[in-house]
Amino acid sequence: MEYIIISLIIAWFVYEYLYYRSDKFIKLRDSIKEHTNNCNELNEHIEKLKKSYVEIKQIDYGKAEYTDKSLYNFKRPELKKARETKNKNVFECSSTVCNGARQQPFKYLCKYFDLKANEETLTNFENVLNNFSAAEQGKVLLKNERDTIVKSISSEIPVLIKLLSKRKLIKKLGFTNIDFSQFYFPRYSFKYVSAGGNSSMEYVIILDIENLNKFVEYLSRVIKLKNSVEGQRALMTSLLREKIKSRDNYTCQNCGLSINAEQNLLLEIDHIIPLSKNGLTTEENLQTLCWKCNRSKGAKIL
Repeated sequence: MEYIIISLIIAWFVYEYLYYRSDKFIKLRDSIKEHTNNCNELNEHIEKLKKSYVEIKQIDYGKAEYTDKSLYNFKRPELKKARETKNKNVFECSSTVCNGARQQPFKYLCKYFDLKANEETLTNFENVLNNFSAAEQGKVLLKNERDTIVKSISSEIPVLIKLLSKRKLIKKLGFTNIDFSQFYFPRYSFKYVSAGGNSSMEYVIILDIENLNKFVEYLSRVIKLKNSVEGQRALMTSLLREKIKSRDNYTCQNCGLSINAEQNLLLEIDHIIPLSKNGLTTEENLQTLCWKCNRSKGAKIL
């Protein structure tokens, strides 16, 4: 029985090896090459969007050496780790501050991580939210498009390959891997470890899409939009993004491509007059662009 199983495994690897090097598969792969390249180009764009978060530089308070001469001598690993490691997104604090962060996370985030509640910070986080929202939506659309392409050639792919070699098939067809993880969302941590290391607590603020929407609204309330003319300034939230898309009939205002013609089209929201050129976040200054047009536009005014 064992011999039969080993023989079947070897036979499968040989079959798989020969199939992916066959003229039939190479021809099939080349027939969708243009579509594959488009998907990979979008995938690369999504990865760039995910890197749009630029941390506000924190104040450099200098360095101080720490030496522990107490008798307990780090009897808890939590304490030793807290003393030996230093992460700029981790604030080692008292239990009181930790509890405060739990009750008012955004207030303490601004206070202890030097995120100034001003127009510049608000604009930066609006931009991050806009890009992250496009990235999250883009991942779903990209997978749908990839699946559609593979389905279109499914009848020409052997059943065994489709069943037993699905992941390798995607790779051999030329598609780059889609990263569905959300580890790129900024994380801020308030951490408390008692003097003897006998108790500890940690509260983590993850700036995901939901929290970014809330944080943008929080910042706007705190600063009261001091640098904007009342009534002219909107907030670049997920709700506004969808409102602009709907207003523009889910159509790129530059090339005219719409989701009616391309179901898995990634649409993004662009400032007609860029913020860098004193453009405001207003409905009149926002437009829907497909990701290719938005990428090529940059800070230009179309």
